[in-house]
Amino acid sequence: MEGYKGYLTDAGVWVGHAWDEAARTGCTAVLAPGEGAVVGCDVRGGAPGTRETDLARPGQFVERANAVVLAGGSAYGLAAASGVMNYLESKGIGLNTGFARVPIVCGAVIYDLGVGSAKIRPDEAMGRMAAEAATLAECRQGLVGAGCGATVGKLLGAEGSEPGGLGSATVWLGGQVAVSALMVVNALGDIVQENGRVLAGLQREGRHLGTVETMLAGISAGGLLGRNTTIGVVATNAKLGKEGACRLAMSAHDGMAMAIHPVHTMADGDTTFALATGQSGREMDLTVLCAAAAEAVRRAVVNAAIASNNL
Repeated sequence: MEGYKGYLTDAGVWVGHAWDEAARTGCTAVLAPGEGAVVGCDVRGGAPGTRETDLARPGQFVERANAVVLAGGSAYGLAAASGVMNYLESKGIGLNTGFARVPIVCGAVIYDLGVGSAKIRPDEAMGRMAAEAATLAECRQGLVGAGCGATVGKLLGAEGSEPGGLGSATVWLGGQVAVSALMVVNALGDIVQENGRVLAGLQREGRHLGTVETMLAGISAGGLLGRNTTIGVVATNAKLGKEGACRLAMSAHDGMAMAIHPVHTMADGDTTFALATGQSGREMDLTVLCAAAAEAVRRAVVNAAIASNNL
């Protein structure tokens, strides 16, 4: 099956991965160019694991982030952001406070401790490895980076799950403005294509693991509270302010809702970040950008299923 085209780097940000295939966990570093990108964030799930999300809200002093880190390892995985921070400091990148440059690194994690080894999690060293590997040429998808241990379709328990992984896609506006998404899909629900076909999860054709009602009842029976989460980054090279970036992050969740069923449950910690680099020099209608963000996220989630399950 052919996936959608494009990658997060189309918007001018750098991407790097590091992961432990045996332990089924990893992290992904998204580095903003220059002095950083205008950042926004939106958290919809009931069980998030995040870093610097308050800073990304409108009305806060800092408007730009130097990086976003996505990682496995549940709350332990937030340590990977320290490695990215140290890498950026070594390059002289960060907010100039007068006494030191402080890199602004946002982040979010998924729960993958039950897939591989619960004792091996993304740490500071792995985060630095991901940052050092970041390039504009990175385009791998599937079970890589933060998506290494990501699974979907867990309404009846982890034993019925399938790989979720990492996916990316781009929507081009006028050939010059890119709205791109990179998503790590570790959802409680299934990944669904635009035509309604289930690509990965409990309801995929041929699995016959129960009715929708049975699966919904399994949310509480499965004992999977807080063990899921879809996280990601939407980036654009258009010019946006903080409020616009936050609206872009909000719209990213619409793309999740189009491709993940069910989504934003109390057992998920769904979180999206938005980065606006402004490199195109163009200002675009915010409604158009938000619609493109939702579609880019939908495509990225579908691409994650295709790449992770060899569809």
